[in-house]
Amino acid sequence: MTVKIDPIPKAFIWRRLHSLTGLWFVLFLIEHLITNSQAALLLGESGQGFVRAVNFIHNLPYLTVIEVGLLGVPILIHVLWGVKYALTSAPNSGHSDGSRPQMKYSRNRAYTWQRITAWLLIPLLAMHIVKFRFLDYPVEVNTGSVPSFMHVVSVDPGLYTVADRLNVQLFDEVMIKKMVHEHSSKGALLEAAREIREKDQQTFSQTDQTILQAAQHYEEQKATVQALAGMHLKPNQVVAVAPTFGTISLLGVRDTFKSPVWVAVYTLFVISACFHAFNGLWTSIVSWGWVIRAAAQTGARKVAYVLMAIIGLLGLIAVWGTYFFNLKY
Repeated sequence: MTVKIDPIPKAFIWRRLHSLTGLWFVLFLIEHLITNSQAALLLGESGQGFVRAVNFIHNLPYLTVIEVGLLGVPILIHVLWGVKYALTSAPNSGHSDGSRPQMKYSRNRAYTWQRITAWLLIPLLAMHIVKFRFLDYPVEVNTGSVPSFMHVVSVDPGLYTVADRLNVQLFDEVMIKKMVHEHSSKGALLEAAREIREKDQQTFSQTDQTILQAAQHYEEQKATVQALAGMHLKPNQVVAVAPTFGTISLLGVRDTFKSPVWVAVYTLFVISACFHAFNGLWTSIVSWGWVIRAAAQTGARKVAYVLMAIIGLLGLIAVWGTYFFNLKY
């Protein structure tokens, strides 16, 4: 007797894939907001926890492949199928004209808000990626030995104190013009160093050594000066130069959250992302059959909401604490 096994419906497969990518999104959100919360200088070892975490990620081999394969592709799949499901579903809570049932149960309201936050997250996520991965991405300068990283920031009462604590140099337009002028006047030094190198000699005098060292220092500074000269500063702006990617990223995040507009936008972003992620986590737990009994489902929902509150609080600490709670630090 032959048993015929029906093929698994494609719709079922895609829903499970959507669910799995959603779980991956939850894990990433937890890591991301825990890291970002350490940018609040009063709470995160003067931001050093944030700096270490970002440096670790930035120094991973094949980072671009990791970003595209482990973040870009799963998020894109989740977004595309999420849009499809959102377009074919409808809220089932609130007021109704009687044409369709409307429930007042908490899970119906959660279902409605899951769709609302999905539509909010699409433009907010795109905005976040474009801003921090492209528009405000730090400039890396290779000086021949160790790289340095640059970012344009606006001046505020606490900036120079924070820069001193983080070992960051700040260059205003006057300082940059002075460096460019001094650097352009070193032609005679390079010519003298070239002549010394061309001499057929085994030892160098103290003067020769000084000239060669100065010329080497000039060459190492060349890329930095050129990069600084290429920065376009507005009034009340300076260029921050940091020894690590994590340090300059911390100053970039701090500079963003000086703006009340960005604070409002990212407050909405954090709240929407946390609700969508952890409400979706509970839905996935139930739909995958990990918890079956009603009491267990209720318990799982409470755990999901506690996690939502904790991770959301950490995200809001990054938004509100990186600058406004640390203005003079």
